[in-house]
Amino acid sequence: MSRKSNKKIYIDYENSIKKSNKLSMAKLNQGLTLNQMQLLAYAIFSTQQDGKTEFRKYEFQDKFGIEKYQTIHAKKDAQGLLGLQFSVEDLENDYFEYWNVFNSIRYKNGLFNFRWNEEFIPHILELKDKYVMTDLTVTAKFKSGFSWILYEYLKANYGYWVKEISKEALMKLFAVENRKSYLKSAAQFKRGVLEVAVDEINEFTELEVWYTEKKIGNKIIAFNIYWSAGKREMKASKKQMGLLREIHDEVDRRMFDYISVKNTDNLELARKNIMKIKEIDEQVNDNLTSQQADDFIKEAKLLYEQLEHLLENDRKKRDTSVYFDWTKGEE
Repeated sequence: MSRKSNKKIYIDYENSIKKSNKLSMAKLNQGLTLNQMQLLAYAIFSTQQDGKTEFRKYEFQDKFGIEKYQTIHAKKDAQGLLGLQFSVEDLENDYFEYWNVFNSIRYKNGLFNFRWNEEFIPHILELKDKYVMTDLTVTAKFKSGFSWILYEYLKANYGYWVKEISKEALMKLFAVENRKSYLKSAAQFKRGVLEVAVDEINEFTELEVWYTEKKIGNKIIAFNIYWSAGKREMKASKKQMGLLREIHDEVDRRMFDYISVKNTDNLELARKNIMKIKEIDEQVNDNLTSQQADDFIKEAKLLYEQLEHLLENDRKKRDTSVYFDWTKGEE
């Protein structure tokens, strides 16, 4: 089981994607640029949100805060993704399968349109077994693709707290096994790849990562990667936030009705309930958790129902004999 740390991070469920554990272990991001990783993630996000297999370029840019992204960039990234493959291997039992992730990717006038390989779809939709959830608001903060690769690798290995990886295997994970400078110098590999990924993961995610080196003489032959998992809190959904604001706005709209009740005790209760609902509204912010929102909704609903009950009883007790009777046309 993974170690726990004191870190806390708020997970935005509505901006997250899910991938099967097999898919996360398949190292799909290997060899991709950061923008290509982001484009793949947004294609999955779009499909999981509403089944759409198309999206506008500006939607993708907004999600990851990409300022400059022209057609030439879209073309390069689409070409990189079209050759992306997914595999399942069991060489001990003489079995393997290889599939392309995409059947096609089209782009015209700012609109991406893509078709998944049917074999790939179960790994992003109708997930019932183990899966890895990635919050795109977290990974959008990464400046390096190395960070995304290591982050998903560690999350896919949930249940461990340390992995020994040979230098060669780690370089393959990051798709830099052919970089001569890294082959010659482990120090350059650490500085240019591993430490970049570790630093960004520690800064932006719920994981806390560190490593030690395994040497023979002065030569580094492997790394022990350690990590601990901080507490993840689910952010309140848009539906929860909307309901809280809806209750507050309705009470605010009818406030003068509530404070017009005749009974003194009821008037005091109405004022208290109105103030409590305003206090709840002041605590509604982007860091509100799903559980906190549920608690606030229950409390706000109860306060609102009490206000409506006070108003209903007050109307029944009022003397209506002086009012004009519209049904009979007389006072």
